[in-house]
Amino acid sequence: MAHRAHLFSLRIGHALRDACFAGERYTPARLQGDLLAGISVGIIAIPLAMALAIASGVAPQYGLYTAIIGGFVVALTGGSRYSVSGPTAAFVVILYPIAQTYGLAGLLLASVMGGVILIGMAYARLGRFIEYIPQSVTLGFTGGIAIVLVTLQVKDFLGLPIQEMPEHYLDKILLLARSLHQFDATSVFVALVTLAIMLSWPRLKTPIPQHLPAVIAASLLGVALAHAGYDVDTIGSRFSYVAPDGSRGEGIPPWLPGFMWPWLQPGPGGEAAAVSWSMIAALIPSAFAIAMLGAIESLLCAVVLDGMSGKRHSANSELLGQGLGNIVAPFFGGITATAAIARSTANLKAGAQSPVAAMVHSLVVLLALLCFAPVLAYLPMPAMAALLVVVAWNMSEAHKSLHLLKRAPLADIVVLATCLSLTVFFDMVIAITVGVLLACILFVSDMAAMTRITDISGNKKLVDVPLPDRWAVLKINGPLFFAAADRVFGEIAARMSTLDGVVLYMDGVTLLDAGGVSALNKLIEHCAAEGRQLYIADLQFQPLKTLARAQVSPRQGVTQFFPTLDEAIQQLTGVDTPV
Repeated sequence: MAHRAHLFSLRIGHALRDACFAGERYTPARLQGDLLAGISVGIIAIPLAMALAIASGVAPQYGLYTAIIGGFVVALTGGSRYSVSGPTAAFVVILYPIAQTYGLAGLLLASVMGGVILIGMAYARLGRFIEYIPQSVTLGFTGGIAIVLVTLQVKDFLGLPIQEMPEHYLDKILLLARSLHQFDATSVFVALVTLAIMLSWPRLKTPIPQHLPAVIAASLLGVALAHAGYDVDTIGSRFSYVAPDGSRGEGIPPWLPGFMWPWLQPGPGGEAAAVSWSMIAALIPSAFAIAMLGAIESLLCAVVLDGMSGKRHSANSELLGQGLGNIVAPFFGGITATAAIARSTANLKAGAQSPVAAMVHSLVVLLALLCFAPVLAYLPMPAMAALLVVVAWNMSEAHKSLHLLKRAPLADIVVLATCLSLTVFFDMVIAITVGVLLACILFVSDMAAMTRITDISGNKKLVDVPLPDRWAVLKINGPLFFAAADRVFGEIAARMSTLDGVVLYMDGVTLLDAGGVSALNKLIEHCAAEGRQLYIADLQFQPLKTLARAQVSPRQGVTQFFPTLDEAIQQLTGVDTPV
């Protein structure tokens, strides 16, 4: 199946090889497209990377390091042409609790562990299984993430004097509610202006992304208000760094991130981290959540880009690139990275031709860090909060959730509501696990309900000769797997209490599993004990192969197998049936 080869292929740098060296010439015109797209997306990524790092509980420069290192490595080694990787809003609900409990060291260590799991998933060829995650699950946890992310932004949006948010969601809500009367009007004004620009700018139909005018206007407004005596919390006033000469600077450090073992980074409270096997064991669930969410988000992003571009990504190669990016970036201070749908679609629309555009995006962020760090310190925190509110809304895909609630079956609505609630009130690990399991259980229940028995003894088109007394022909339609087989064969056994025998017409059975074989053997034993006969006709290939493998064979005086229904009826009645 050549059209599905992308789901099984695996090679490092698949997208770069495919776009630049295999079949397609990489011309100066294509390079120009990549340069322009990379510059455009890099500008978008600068404030977003900083805002998402802050929302994740670490200083803003670590978000820039993620876009620089993680974004470049994933583009170089991954499997999607147009994906742009970096910090994303989806990870905030996972990373923030880790940062609060284990500090930067724990956060970076969990990212490395998640990267290792992603590489394991790539070599296990699990990329294709993204097809099997129901939309109700993805909409549920992305909606839950959006709610949590917006909740975390209320503090800075309103300028509330809260030093640290509680761990549990209800405690967050209660603390925010108790602090509402302490809101800062200046912060609210800056946040609302930023929000208004973000929402209205797209109507102008300009190629300039809405993030750029919003943060520039907010920064100028913050400076003007400060000169007028109305202070606004900024990146420079909240964050600081220690220079090599021992002096302290405001904002973010204007130099390249250096190599450092992740576990030597600061722990909770800023003191040295104490990494132990117990800490690593405690981080395993979070690392699993990072890997699962990274795989889901990056591959969903690649699928969206495939639909927009007509190209094909390599799912397993993309998982490999994401894994390598998340292993390498933490050694340079980068937090968890994955493909960002908004930045990736902006990249494609801006004219990107290959992964070179994403690499250029990383270089643009690097240039901003080196040349404009003092300017970035003027970004107001309320503006960053407003920026993330818009990001959370776009990520939630609320219109799809509303459509699902109105049109989808009750089972899908239950899955969506469950995933959303668990994400908000517990965590992503529980939400994804329970959501997928619940979706599977409901799907199995629906599939089992589709397997039915029909008495066709009086159907002249299929049974055109009279049957002996106390005999019936029963047709089974649907898969005979563990969830349906016991019910179906139990019902047949109940019907046989008034019969001498039954012909089972099984041309509508496409699947028979071990549970189905077990249930069939129970029926055969029941027939033997009660002195009944069972004719089985017209088995399809998979059920026939399964029965042969299980060594189920004819049993004298009890069971017989026939290639067709006509042959079974002929054996039963002694009358030839017309062909």
